[in-house]
Amino acid sequence: ILCTTLQGPDFNAKRKKKVAEIHQALNSDPTDVAALRRMAISEGGLLTDEIRRKVWPELLNVNTSEPPPISGKDLRQMSKDYQQVLLDVRRSLRRFPPGMPDEQREGLQEELIDIILLILERNPQLHYYQGYHDIVVTFLLVVGERLATSLVEKLSTHHLRDFMDPTMDNTKHILNYLMPIIDRVNPELHDFMQSAEVGTIFALSWLITWFGHVLSDFRHVVRLYDFFLACHPLMPIYFAAVIVLHREQEVLDCDCDMASVHHLLSQIPQDLPYETLISRAGDLFVQFPPSELARAAAAQQQAERTAASTFKDFELASAQQRPDMVLRQRFRGLVRTEDRTKDVLTKPRTNRFVKLAVMGLTVALGAAALAVVKSALEWAPKFQLQLFP
Repeated sequence: ILCTTLQGPDFNAKRKKKVAEIHQALNSDPTDVAALRRMAISEGGLLTDEIRRKVWPELLNVNTSEPPPISGKDLRQMSKDYQQVLLDVRRSLRRFPPGMPDEQREGLQEELIDIILLILERNPQLHYYQGYHDIVVTFLLVVGERLATSLVEKLSTHHLRDFMDPTMDNTKHILNYLMPIIDRVNPELHDFMQSAEVGTIFALSWLITWFGHVLSDFRHVVRLYDFFLACHPLMPIYFAAVIVLHREQEVLDCDCDMASVHHLLSQIPQDLPYETLISRAGDLFVQFPPSELARAAAAQQQAERTAASTFKDFELASAQQRPDMVLRQRFRGLVRTEDRTKDVLTKPRTNRFVKLAVMGLTVALGAAALAVVKSALEWAPKFQLQLFP
């Protein structure tokens, strides 16, 4: 059973059992990465930063024995992004633990700048975006500068690759999965949001920072990072959808206009039931996989006159270690205008979707975790797939 309840009178016993299972997976030869993914997804995640320092590199297939990347150049003098990175890092005070001595925080901020500039210098195809530093600082605080550099570099060329293009086309494409997920589960909420013309921009900072920018409690941030690192790269958009679904009544009680709904949704609550939402996101991923949502997401993207393609292209691009690289190339010949219109206007509304959403709140994560883990392994780089035939 993957979804271990880590609360109640036997909390310590269950916690010790999970810690033992994690160490057993780490000490296997070869390392049991599939088991580590299950542990990262299941309730409580990886439990401690000490464990994360050992498991996160395994989830990203980073060799911790290799020397950290370095540069012989004065990147602060040469980088075109230095001034923007400096401004963003200076504004990142709240991302550091309260009560941290100023000298220690300032030292970490210098390290944060160096990590970002080094990754950009080593990967000229990557483009800095505001919010990237929110992800980097999370890794810095958990694993330290040396390992954070290696982990974030791998993450930037895989999970975050879409956000680091010269334009936001691919980011918009991922955001366009949000409304189809909501539509499958709660057509009434979807239609209300469509009528309000709220769009998806309220979720942009959630997506591109993996919620690091909007959650004030660091424990919640690293718990989500455990989940996202173990899963399909689109899992953050499923989690964004379950947050909106969780707030259904608040949304429906709003005035049906863009300003009201956007204001409500952009103010993310800090007391969310994170484990319940993680479980529900996993269930929804299984019930409505990205391949099923691709046409609706592409149609929404086309309606907004941005680039789009099919999820098959998305999968291909990921296998080539460039997620979303070819999303724009095949859309026109694959989704005809009349088919898109028919999908939008005549799709039947049934209670089945609502019932499935309720199941997402009550079913243990076991089956979902297995499917998500399988999908995550399928999305891994080719050299990692060879370890898991």
